[in-house]
Amino acid sequence: MAKGMILAAGQGTRVRPLTRDLPKPMVPILGKPVMEYLIEHLARHGITEIMVNVAWHHQKIEEYFGDGHRWGVQIGYSYEGIRDHGDILPRPMGSAGGMRRIQDFSGFFDETMLVLCGDALIDLDITAALAEHKAKNAIASVVALDVPLADVQSYGIVVAAADGHIQSFQEKPKPAEAKSTLASTGIYIFEPAALELVPSNTVYDIGSQLFPDLVEHGLPFFAQNRPFNWIDIGRVSDYWSVLQRVLRGEVAQMCMPGRQIKPGIWVGLNTSVPWDKVNIEGPVYIGSSVRIEPGATITGPAWIGHGSHIRTGAKVVRSILFEYTRIAADMRFFEMIVSPDYCVDRYGETTYRGDDTAQLRWGDARA
Repeated sequence: MAKGMILAAGQGTRVRPLTRDLPKPMVPILGKPVMEYLIEHLARHGITEIMVNVAWHHQKIEEYFGDGHRWGVQIGYSYEGIRDHGDILPRPMGSAGGMRRIQDFSGFFDETMLVLCGDALIDLDITAALAEHKAKNAIASVVALDVPLADVQSYGIVVAAADGHIQSFQEKPKPAEAKSTLASTGIYIFEPAALELVPSNTVYDIGSQLFPDLVEHGLPFFAQNRPFNWIDIGRVSDYWSVLQRVLRGEVAQMCMPGRQIKPGIWVGLNTSVPWDKVNIEGPVYIGSSVRIEPGATITGPAWIGHGSHIRTGAKVVRSILFEYTRIAADMRFFEMIVSPDYCVDRYGETTYRGDDTAQLRWGDARA
């Protein structure tokens, strides 16, 4: 079969402030970390030995996933960091460098390996992708997707012959200069021999360094262009729109938790909601121990994290509330992501609690 590798060492700077206290793979979708969906998907396709490289906030990933037995898999971790004046500091090795580090340490990659970024939702037919990789006797394969020409500058673009043989790469080209609209999805299949091109103990990237090496050496390196859903959470605005899609039921294998008590309204345990005195329009999920006061309005798609409190007269419209968020009376939160400490609008503009210039009032529902 194959072994799995999840890249989870990055800092997630483009998704700040969501990643201020969380590593990017732990950002929640329907109350579950993005990476949990990936592990479930790998397990469905029989990939049960999974390595994860970690650095920033690594304890949060390791404490949540442990050894993987809850998902029927084995998970191992490779921490990337240095000792500096007595402190241990994260120092990611790059996507390829991190894999080479694991290989030098234990020789773990002794068969075909499937590599995924830890911050995207996918429903790729992994079994079919591995079969195509083997049928072509590839040393490396990139799973790619066609994107609109206007969007090429957000992606690494793959230029391939008709048989899929990769000829070159363009990193985030301008639309006028793009030689292709095939975008790399950050899903790769490698044979162990590919890692021999990666220097040891060196920060080394798959897309910008290893891939050009494979092309330069004329090795059997192919693009696969197969239809599947790939939902990248690269920016805060992506996260907002992904959650809107998920809450509307547009993403397969993502089911709302809780109990559906009215069409489009799901609730967890122990909620306090005066249903005849509030205006709630689904799809909405209301987590456990949420309190909603009379006169409040929630317009979906919306997610109200557990322990939250929405005061009387408040309006929450197409927004996501993280756990224990209190919305003050008569406040209107429109298309926002809100935590006890900050709120972010759908375009990524952030306001922190305590900012006296802000019109909005919210806080921590535990206080």
